[in-house]
Amino acid sequence: MSGLLNSSIGRKFAMALSALFLMIFLLQHFAINILSVFSADVFNEASHFMGTFWAVQYLLQPVLIFGVIFHFVMGFVLEIKNNKARQIKYAKNNGGANSSWMSRNMIWSGLAILAFIVLHFIDFWIPEINIKYIDGDMSGLLDPNVADSGFRYYEELVHKFHSHARTIAYCVAFIFLAMHLLHGFNSAFQSVGANNKYTKALKGFSKIYAIGIPLGFIFIALFHHLKQIL
Repeated sequence: MSGLLNSSIGRKFAMALSALFLMIFLLQHFAINILSVFSADVFNEASHFMGTFWAVQYLLQPVLIFGVIFHFVMGFVLEIKNNKARQIKYAKNNGGANSSWMSRNMIWSGLAILAFIVLHFIDFWIPEINIKYIDGDMSGLLDPNVADSGFRYYEELVHKFHSHARTIAYCVAFIFLAMHLLHGFNSAFQSVGANNKYTKALKGFSKIYAIGIPLGFIFIALFHHLKQIL
């Protein structure tokens, strides 16, 4: 692994793999969250399954956390390496003429997404870990002492989007995510060698994903927010 990360191509390849993994997770995360728009009960059932199934909690969740940390650390490493390369080649090559604004500012959109992930962890993940593993309540119920009190997941989600400021923060974060994905999705496929007759189709799919998934999350946030204030 260390040998792979010692080369520029190896680092880009590892970065691409982590990006593709996180994009699969993002799609799965959206698929569950969008259920909250259509059915509180179905959303609760899906959330409880994901939050208590041993393979998700003890296998996939650690891998996901590692993937997030690895992706951001590798992103900073690549940015530092690229900046050094730009300083050396600045007189020979105008980077702005050969790359998009989004590709040149991936680090800034990435930092905005990192700030959002910290907020998301504070809002959802840390309280969830506290309830399940500190308090020892794996029931998922609003009141663990009342068997028919119902699952708590939908109520917690709706409550988070009551705040104007938090809802705006989520929407802005997903705009940055869309900008990040517009370059990152296609770049990830190129880094793993997907340059063939399907390249045009992949570019089209990447744009649909990069715009559609963030817009979907924005819709979910606004739906629950407006439902409470109107």
